[in-house]
Amino acid sequence: MRIWLRPDIMSQLKVTVDDVAGAIRSQNSQYAAGKIGATPTSSSPQELVYNVTAQGRLSQPEEFENIIIRANPDGSSLRLKDVARVELGAKDYNFKGTFNGKEAVLLGVFLKPYSNALDVASDVNDVMAEVKAAFPQGLKHSTSYDTTRFVEVSISEVVKTLAEAMVLVFLVVFLFLQNWRATLIPTLAVPVSLLGTFAGLYMLGYSINTLTLFGMVLSIGIVVDDAIVVLENVERIMHEEGVSAREAAIKAMKEVSGPVIAIVLVLCSVFVPIAFLGGLTGELFRQFAITISISVFLSGVVALTMTPALCVLILKQEHKQTSAFFLWFNRKFTAITGKYVSTVSFMVRRGF
Repeated sequence: MRIWLRPDIMSQLKVTVDDVAGAIRSQNSQYAAGKIGATPTSSSPQELVYNVTAQGRLSQPEEFENIIIRANPDGSSLRLKDVARVELGAKDYNFKGTFNGKEAVLLGVFLKPYSNALDVASDVNDVMAEVKAAFPQGLKHSTSYDTTRFVEVSISEVVKTLAEAMVLVFLVVFLFLQNWRATLIPTLAVPVSLLGTFAGLYMLGYSINTLTLFGMVLSIGIVVDDAIVVLENVERIMHEEGVSAREAAIKAMKEVSGPVIAIVLVLCSVFVPIAFLGGLTGELFRQFAITISISVFLSGVVALTMTPALCVLILKQEHKQTSAFFLWFNRKFTAITGKYVSTVSFMVRRGF
């Protein structure tokens, strides 16, 4: 509330600044209301009780204008509006806003706790689009700084990374197994684990922000590992022993269930302790660690349950590809594998 004094009129009426300040201070106060005639009362019988109502602090310019500066003996009064101009103005006048070299009024919008930044930004843009229609000629609105753009880019990068990871998984699995049916299994395991991660974050009260998105990007490359371990072992047993997909899945799970569980426990033991860190470090990395821990745990559950079931339903006894590229790749890979095994065996025998 701005009160602009008029020194010429004040001088004529012999009013000082202290007089104005004292009148405002005394008449713009909060008083405790009560009752008149309430118990305990005087010895005379009391028939009525009156509630006392008192005006609180002033809030409108008109209320400040009617503050009495001085009451004259003839019944007249000198009010604040007689010696000053009252208006609801700016907090301070030492700031000048410019945008692209032109004068502008800068308006900041800040989130309340636990608010969704994307929803707030969308609502603000919708409101400004409606208000813009009533702007006077020559007045324009522009958003100079929007923090939600980074969140939108992060979400698009997660989607892009997910697509790239799916393509890479598809190509790598098909390159080594050379089977279209086998390639579908880890491709289906990735979205299941990620959707479960979103559900886990929702139950824990976390939102999609830069930290959870960072953890989600890293977890995309982790959730496919367990499914590929199970799938490759089932495919190997089917081709080496000539058994059905069901028998191969049962035997494969007996062999790799322990390693899959060990993988999950090792990764969780790395990230879970980060969630219990205190201070600023804990606040920064807690959601990141929880995101990866949930995705790793769910990838292990998917590898132990859904992946062998998909192997039984999808895999069949098929001949591998006989194209020249795959035959060349198989020969090269077998040769490299043989050299690697020979090198490791030599080093083990020598005790290195």
